Amino acid sequence: MKTNLWKSLGPGLLWAGAAVGVSHLVQSTRAGALFGFDLVWVVVLANVLKYPFFEFAPRYAAATGESLIDGYERTGRWAIWMYGIFTLLTMFTIQAAVTMVTAGILKNVTGWDMNIVLTAIILLVFTAALIISGKYVLLDKVVKWIVILLTVTTVFAVFVAWWKSSGKTSFQTTFDWKNAGDLAFLIALAGWMPAPIDVSVWHSLWSVEKKKTLEKGGLWKFALWDFKIGYYGTAVLALFFLALGALVMYGSGATFSSKAAVFAGQLIKMYTQVTGEWAYPIIAFAALATMFSTTVTCMDAYARVLPATSIKIISSLRRIKPVLLSHVWLVILLAGTILLISNFMHGMKAMVDLATTLSFVTAPVMAFLNFKAVTSGHFPEKYKPGKFLRGFAWISMVFLALFSLGYLAWRFML
Repeated sequence: MKTNLWKSLGPGLLWAGAAVGVSHLVQSTRAGALFGFDLVWVVVLANVLKYPFFEFAPRYAAATGESLIDGYERTGRWAIWMYGIFTLLTMFTIQAAVTMVTAGILKNVTGWDMNIVLTAIILLVFTAALIISGKYVLLDKVVKWIVILLTVTTVFAVFVAWWKSSGKTSFQTTFDWKNAGDLAFLIALAGWMPAPIDVSVWHSLWSVEKKKTLEKGGLWKFALWDFKIGYYGTAVLALFFLALGALVMYGSGATFSSKAAVFAGQLIKMYTQVTGEWAYPIIAFAALATMFSTTVTCMDAYARVLPATSIKIISSLRRIKPVLLSHVWLVILLAGTILLISNFMHGMKAMVDLATTLSFVTAPVMAFLNFKAVTSGHFPEKYKPGKFLRGFAWISMVFLALFSLGYLAWRFML
């Protein structure tokens, strides 16, 4: 039983590997460093409100053997078009953000004396080559251990920091609702907490791929369990990252740099400041491995999502071999991401905030599409969510819509 459970784990931890990167290492830690524990409620609320729509991904894949993209198609062509447009609007920024953070950590850990943009480009090309030559199975195996390593090191660092503070740290409310910068950060934090809702499509694709490695009926048996381990784990880990920022940096007068390489150094120093220099190799490897896994999982996901979506929109693309179409989209993703980091983004902070804000605004629509996929007539009745989960999903959609509309009104009308 234990062996089967361990083998079945994969899509949920791949999702966790994609989620933990920027939203946790960067945004959650910044939240603690800037505002102490003021924004704990944002982290908790975002995880609670988005839960149903991420759960619907493995539910749909396990029940139908298809990805959410197929579910969107059954909702209507408009849904496929909308998802395709959302993906095109965010994919370059998301890939650029995670790659720049990875490049910053790589430079800091190795002492590599090379321009950060050039480092990021080399990382992108290397990642693309890895995906073209690799397989899902390898990614599935490696990410499990990377997520576990980062979790252990972070939990250990937080407990040591808490013990060292011994209640000496004084926290005061510093978040200002009238400050435009504070509000913008709150939106950015919520946008990618624990991840953008469209990442649920990635989860469904990984689940379909995972089904090929399991015995008949195995996917439904473990799909939701695998998901919950990944989801609950990332939710708790986000609070630990926030606590680390609050316990180590809050009130110290130090702030995180908007430059990726400098930020990486501050992040790793924050860990070693708590645990001691002896832990530097472990922490440096965990941080680098986590961000690199995020870079790889994002690119791998786009290599799956983009061909599947484009085929639904332009049926004539079915004539092209799937592998070739995937490679074409990889080249497009590479070119667009390189163009972005080379010419339009000079600071990591601006890049991350833009991507997270776009995800915040599109969240209500993506939530509705996922809800529709698992409640429509074509979806098997016995696998449909129960009354409680449906009601919870409706409440969550209302809140996400109100938050999104409120932000747009504040940003463009007030």
